[in-house]
Amino acid sequence: MKQAIVARTDIGMGKGKLAAQVAHASLSAYEDTAGPERREWKGGGQKKVVLKADGEQTLFELADIAERKGLPTAIIRDAGHTQLDPGTVTALAVGPGDERVVDEVTGDLSLY
Repeated sequence: MKQAIVARTDIGMGKGKLAAQVAHASLSAYEDTAGPERREWKGGGQKKVVLKADGEQTLFELADIAERKGLPTAIIRDAGHTQLDPGTVTALAVGPGDERVVDEVTGDLSLY
């Protein structure tokens, strides 16, 4: 089991903002995970990777692919209280799900 969080590189998030957006994405997708996958991922160490995307469109394309494969997803939009405009799409979580299937969606992306 694995979760991939894909964060945008084109909007200049600081390290703290990036960390917060990744956390929002991870938790949101986990909350939408049901059944044995939820327990298996949580009990198995909560494996996750953080990956780079070059823009908003990439996140939506990946989310579409992941959803067609039956993986939970979460698109995160910033509230706009600090560095970004309200509604800015910042990150996507894919999974938790079978590691092989998550890699089919995100395996070509670089680590953050």
